[in-house]
Amino acid sequence: MELSNIIMFALVCGGAGVAFALITAAWVSKQPAGDEKMQEISEAIREGASAFLNREYKTVAIVAVVLAFLLTYLGKWVAVGFVLGTVGSALAGYIGMMVTVKANVRTTEAAKKGLQSALTVAFKGGSVTGIMVVGLGLLGIAAYYSFVKSVAPIDEAFHALIGLGFGCSLMSVFARIAGGIYTKAADVGADIVGKVEAGIPEDDPRNPAVIADNVGDNVGDCAGMAADLYETYTVTLVAAMLLAKTVFGAESLWVEFPLLIGGISIIASIIGTYFVRLGANQYIMGALYKGLAVAGILGAVGAYFASDWFLKQEGVEPAFTTMGVFMTVFIGLALTGLIVMITEYYTSKSFSPVKHIAEASVTGHGTNVISGLAVSMKSTAAPALVICAAIFYAYSLGGGFAGNPGVGLFAIALSAVAMLSMTGIVVAIDSYGPITDNAGGIAEMAELPEEVRNVTDPLDAVGNTTKAVTKGYAIGSAALAALVLFAEYSRSFDETVLFDLSNPLVLIGLFIGGLLPFFFGSLLMESVGKAAGGVVEEVRRQFREIPGIMEGTAKPEYGKCVDIVTKSAIKEMMLPALIPVVTPVLVGFIFGKEALGGVLIGSIVTGLFLAISMTSGGGAWDNAKKYIEDGAFGGKGSEAHKAAVTGDTVGDPYKDTAGPAINPMIKVVNIVALLIVPLIK
Repeated sequence: MELSNIIMFALVCGGAGVAFALITAAWVSKQPAGDEKMQEISEAIREGASAFLNREYKTVAIVAVVLAFLLTYLGKWVAVGFVLGTVGSALAGYIGMMVTVKANVRTTEAAKKGLQSALTVAFKGGSVTGIMVVGLGLLGIAAYYSFVKSVAPIDEAFHALIGLGFGCSLMSVFARIAGGIYTKAADVGADIVGKVEAGIPEDDPRNPAVIADNVGDNVGDCAGMAADLYETYTVTLVAAMLLAKTVFGAESLWVEFPLLIGGISIIASIIGTYFVRLGANQYIMGALYKGLAVAGILGAVGAYFASDWFLKQEGVEPAFTTMGVFMTVFIGLALTGLIVMITEYYTSKSFSPVKHIAEASVTGHGTNVISGLAVSMKSTAAPALVICAAIFYAYSLGGGFAGNPGVGLFAIALSAVAMLSMTGIVVAIDSYGPITDNAGGIAEMAELPEEVRNVTDPLDAVGNTTKAVTKGYAIGSAALAALVLFAEYSRSFDETVLFDLSNPLVLIGLFIGGLLPFFFGSLLMESVGKAAGGVVEEVRRQFREIPGIMEGTAKPEYGKCVDIVTKSAIKEMMLPALIPVVTPVLVGFIFGKEALGGVLIGSIVTGLFLAISMTSGGGAWDNAKKYIEDGAFGGKGSEAHKAAVTGDTVGDPYKDTAGPAINPMIKVVNIVALLIVPLIK
């Protein structure tokens, strides 16, 4: 099997990413883990997280086996690709989560030495997840594509990539749904009884739901996010390769060019991780952004020289100049920076939207909720406009408005690839969040000195913002990825398919597609409510029936709450996860390809706005509560604080369950549509 230079480069860079992640994981494991009590708490979190993921993966495995069998009808390589995609996504989430639960207690111990030591351990723990995601993703695509191409007709290799993307997407939906239900059911249940009714701190060891809450941070914000962005990264590369095949031909080197960009960015992200250090002003967010900026600049410079080399290769169609390719990449990288800044503005305690919600809390619970909803809706405008600008300029660079729509669409795909190329460093910044959250919880439960919490608390506060920022990035990139998938779907038929709004079938599809994110999100919100209700009843029961909990003389039964949310999350994830799989199949076979195209566009448009609204609004509610807890408007225990807790309770399933799960949902709808194209032609 002869490999091209680009495939070889992609395999080397992917392997380097995996090796870096494993070496960093070994470094994290060697750091001191604190005293016996700290290790006992950390082990309880690890056991809960492992038990949950094992049950989740067993359930997904049953679904995957059935779907793999059905996919053999579309070809054995499609089915094999589906299995590899599912396993890869699951593996990225599992490895990342296991390192996260090792890093939490080590970050707590490092906090005894100061802010820089704790930041180093927490970020290195997060970088294992981030770099592992892109390393495994690039390895999987490059290796599987080159292998299938060597043993089967080239068209089968491309269809096999769709199967690979579908496997990633399905695992991502399950991980996002189950992890999101788990983390928010535990969090909401713990807050309602602990903070509001009993008046005890968030991570107080007397709260029977505290271990479940800490487990949730890992299975939702770490394993769930890793699976989500692994899928978005993989699907975007696959979509760009498919579109290159349609525009330039299956044998064109443009098909492999997205892998070249992906490989360069892995190296850039690895280098970027070494620049995350505090400056003289001790600005934590600035330290993290320093790493992101270095990775972005190195990625852009590398893309310029790679483009120059690539365009000189024999047989490459001169669709772009070197500067033209560089500018499409620059648009994607600039979009990453803009989305990050916009999301931080709407979710950070430093800016007016969060302060506005906090101020509204002074007049009661209702005004807090009204203000939070207003901020959540307003937060959709700026991201949508910058995405529109990115699409317009990328399409122009490809000559789309000058009569070359195919190359214009491919230019948009390259911008999407460039945006997703920063996945490694972005996920590293995200996974830092649950590590510092758990580190603060361990410090509280282990009753460590106040100076330790004085280090973990500011790290945790920044972690809340980084988690919100990463969700904004995930949503923006998901919208571009889904748009590229739709572009490939619309060009996959032998005849031109017109999505004419005067065609009632297109309108039917638009309405069904527009409905999907709302119905899907409502199911997840209800699921969190049900599971949280079970936690509330259990915590109340323990406070009532186990004397001595509040006095600290009796130990709560933490495992009961862990078991309740685990069972609820696994039970509630099945129906929502199957909706984006079944809907395109039914619409495609009942109403045809035009209606299915309408479903794709409808789900992308409403999904983008609903997901941004939920994640940014939820993040703003959360940090408004923390802003008050820092002493504003009466501080902890005040009426404003109680109102803010109510807003945060509403925002929790918004930002960590329903909103993030819409990302993989819209891509599953699109990838399933591509899969069934041969059946509806």
